[in-house]
Amino acid sequence: MSSDDKQPGGPGDGPEQLALIRETVRRAKVPRAKPRTWRGAALAKELPVARVMVDKGVLHLDRLWDYAVPEELDAAAQPGVRVRVRFGAGSHQVREGRREGGGLVDGYLVERRAESDYTGPLAALAHVVSPEPVLGPELLALARAVADRYAGSLADVLQLAIPPRNGQAEAVASPAPLPAPAAPEPDTWSRYGRGPAFLDALARGAAPRAVWTALPGPHWPEELARAAAAALASGRGALVVVPDGRRATRVDEALTALLGPGRHALLTAESGPRRRYEQWLAVRRGSVRAVVGTRAAMFAPVRDVGLVALWDDGDGSHSDDNAPFPHVREVLELRAAHEGCAFLLGATGCTVEAAQLVESGWAEPIVADRARVRAAAPLVRTVGDHDLARDEAARAARLPSVAWEVAREGLRSGPVLVQVPRRGYVPRLACDRCRTPARCRRCAGPLEAHEVHELCCAWCGEAEREWHCTECGAFRLRATVVGARRTAEELGRAFPEVPVRTSGRDQVLDAVPGRPALVVATPGAEPVAEGGYAAGLLLDGWAMLGRPDLRAGEEALRRWLAAAALVRGQDEGGRVVVVAESTLRPVQALVRWDPVGHALAELAERAELGFPPVSRMAEAVGTPQAVASFLQSVRLPPEAEVLGPVPVPPHGRPRGRAEGAPAPGAGREPAEERWDRVLLRVPPGSGAALAAALKTAQAARMARGATDPVRVRVDPPSIG
Repeated sequence: MSSDDKQPGGPGDGPEQLALIRETVRRAKVPRAKPRTWRGAALAKELPVARVMVDKGVLHLDRLWDYAVPEELDAAAQPGVRVRVRFGAGSHQVREGRREGGGLVDGYLVERRAESDYTGPLAALAHVVSPEPVLGPELLALARAVADRYAGSLADVLQLAIPPRNGQAEAVASPAPLPAPAAPEPDTWSRYGRGPAFLDALARGAAPRAVWTALPGPHWPEELARAAAAALASGRGALVVVPDGRRATRVDEALTALLGPGRHALLTAESGPRRRYEQWLAVRRGSVRAVVGTRAAMFAPVRDVGLVALWDDGDGSHSDDNAPFPHVREVLELRAAHEGCAFLLGATGCTVEAAQLVESGWAEPIVADRARVRAAAPLVRTVGDHDLARDEAARAARLPSVAWEVAREGLRSGPVLVQVPRRGYVPRLACDRCRTPARCRRCAGPLEAHEVHELCCAWCGEAEREWHCTECGAFRLRATVVGARRTAEELGRAFPEVPVRTSGRDQVLDAVPGRPALVVATPGAEPVAEGGYAAGLLLDGWAMLGRPDLRAGEEALRRWLAAAALVRGQDEGGRVVVVAESTLRPVQALVRWDPVGHALAELAERAELGFPPVSRMAEAVGTPQAVASFLQSVRLPPEAEVLGPVPVPPHGRPRGRAEGAPAPGAGREPAEERWDRVLLRVPPGSGAALAAALKTAQAARMARGATDPVRVRVDPPSIG
């Protein structure tokens, strides 16, 4: 037999030929084997049934499902682990007593049981993704409560609560937990009447609940750190949630300086997926008892949590844009109630919801006396429309003479902060004669002028070449809100010898030195100045107050207070100028530095009108046909009121993932068609019934296979 007739694997085959065969097989495009169906496999001898939360994220499947546990998976299939299961097999796909077929989906094993409530054959667990338990009973109960409150599914809440798995992070052993630290000294908490008593109660293991109106200045991160340290001193855990990574870093540094490294975890998006999951696992395993983080940290699995704290609850970052759209404040309130821990809500301002917590007796106020407030807050001056009309400098340079003088004086001793309510260069426009906003004739959106000096609509992009005012007939326009870049250019010409820096969406500065400079920033992007700003200018205030929203005044005051709190106190010569009409309630609250009084007045007004938070409200947004169909199917509580529907402009349409929404790019694009919005309002005590009714109606629509999604949001942050 010649060598050409030899069979592979014979005596003549060398290692090179065998390696070539293996490489050929490896590169062959052979379909991967699917996980076993465990047909005929023996089941676990004890607790052979696993109850699984299947990660489908649709309301009509929002329940737990039973699966059989093969004996081979018995040890790994423990409550809390991630699993893969087959879902969607029909009852006819049964072989040897096991349901087979369906697609592979992710899930969480919730519990093991001796028998199932389901009388038919069960499918078997496909496999255990990881033996690491990530879903504990406390987190499951919290997620279930959040889903019920916001008319959402448990799967959607767990997507927000549990970070994606990272195998490398799971392989890293968490450090041993450190012993409880000593109770901290009150330090700057002594400036508040009830501050030391609050820390003492935390250190003793009590569960006080407080709404804290912080004094202006740089001390709030250290004060939050001391509150967390007091909870740790009692042998319990602590959770602090802040709006963004910059403020999380400040609290992180304060905690490290107070307690040293290794006692807390920092959970922010800036950490990266692996580092964030590694830190999350350290918290879940009990190696770390304190957490500082942004929005997603509200679900952090802190063991034996003794304190949940939130900073600046009015910031929009605390409201999630993905279904079921929970708000951090409400989630932490649920944690405090369910887990019996302390609650601390702090800010330099005061939201209406925070005022309601105090008025209802659910929380106690922590405030400083008026003498301390006056000393710590800067002196605030106002420039109204009457002053602007007589001010030639204001008409020519958009900077009132009073603001000019304050900025010039401030630059002699330090930096000056300039807050503008808009980023970039593009100004919004209004009639020069009567100040009626310039609107698009096609969609009624606001007109704006780019650097090429052409008018176009900010909503639909339609060019406008023959605009005239519909109220007075004038043809001249004026800028109502000028962006940060344009403002920086104007100030650079006004103060040619002074450096001008900008902080906004494209580049947010964390801090600036204490040298003289003009810092132009948009709300929320104001950097911290070394030693504090010498002065502050709050420009175009009436533009924030003029927004067509129930929270316009509250939000304007919150942003002003946050910026003015970075300015030196009145006893150090700090001054602030706000360009807004002095008779308006938010402006008066800023001048007096009285956010609590403003919040109480707003609360009384909303109670009289029946608006949130005195009432509970939900919104449903979708095409007119979908909204009408949804209203016909939902069985609202008898006391519910239906407000609307009204058209929704493109910029006001909800963003993020919602139940039943098509994938991006699938089918027709909803932005090209009209959307309607309807508001549903119920009195106090009926919020749970409203959420249950909305969830039932949504589940029925999805079960019927409705193609037009209706986005339901309980407690929308903006109701117009």
